[in-house]
Amino acid sequence: MELQIAASLVPLLGWAVHGGILTRRLATARRDPLTGLHTRAGWTARAEHLIRRHPGAAVLLVDLDHFKTLNDTYGHAAGDAALVATAERLRAWCGRHGTAGRLGGDEFVAVVQGLTAADLDALIAALHRPLYYGGTSLPLAASVGTCHLAELPVTLLTDALAAADAAMYAAKGRGRRGSRISH
Repeated sequence: MELQIAASLVPLLGWAVHGGILTRRLATARRDPLTGLHTRAGWTARAEHLIRRHPGAAVLLVDLDHFKTLNDTYGHAAGDAALVATAERLRAWCGRHGTAGRLGGDEFVAVVQGLTAADLDALIAALHRPLYYGGTSLPLAASVGTCHLAELPVTLLTDALAAADAAMYAAKGRGRRGSRISH
């Protein structure tokens, strides 16, 4: 009898281990390996949850300015350091009131509740602080576009992202230290 019980537990143990491995792989796939931020899929799931709970939230799109020049001038390791620093600054800024993600390249995204003009100014100031890397001060700059969900006719994340994207490109057009709120 004991032998039968032991023999039946072996496959169960194998499935439990396999399930744990799959769960870790899925969690890893939803995180950007360089920055640790959520990838598009992971961020989208979290953002939609936050939006359902807080329909007055805002969506932000952040794009590093002159990133190619930074990479070409200081090297890809410096570019990676800039991406990591941007991710850390965005994550810290979001705190417990939102969630940040990296869409790819030098483009980041966040959704936060209760966004004010002062909050946005603080984010822009943080994203424009130089990065000290390899004994030199690297200039960082970012354009930020925002969309308050309450201003949309229908509260859809895709619409908010499109509006934040348009606002971000308008900020880029105005040059360094830009931000733009969609209307």
